[in-house]
Amino acid sequence: MAYSVSINGKQHSVDADGDTPLLWVLRDLLDMKGTKFGCGMALCGACTVHVDGAATRSCQTALSSVGSSRITTIEAIGETTVGRQIQEAWIAHDVPQCGYCQAGQIMSATALLATTPNPTDAQINDAMYGNLCRCGTYPRIHAAIKHAALAARGPA
Repeated sequence: MAYSVSINGKQHSVDADGDTPLLWVLRDLLDMKGTKFGCGMALCGACTVHVDGAATRSCQTALSSVGSSRITTIEAIGETTVGRQIQEAWIAHDVPQCGYCQAGQIMSATALLATTPNPTDAQINDAMYGNLCRCGTYPRIHAAIKHAALAARGPA
């Protein structure tokens, strides 16, 4: 069946079954490889994208459920102010090691700061819960989120 989906500000027509996970539509049909497959059960966060601004696990999001929602992937997150600040903070804090989880981590962190510009440590922990990093860069991820939040507020 043909579906029209809005991804990164552009309309795409895809021919797929409605129960096809959004992850596979992005990776296999639209050749957007930034969103990663991790566990396939929405437990690791590697496949996180934004659906209408909310961090969403694309491995468990059926194409038919997307409708007219706006989907943003890691390929376009730097086009937003908050996304760019997160990416810059990631670099400043040398967050990535292997990098496999980083797209999902950045997507979750950006969704957090878009709705909560000055998060507490508990809010950061809650928002990032379920984003797994085998390299254990959690302290740097946390510091980068704090850094991006501070940068968003500007000079004191």
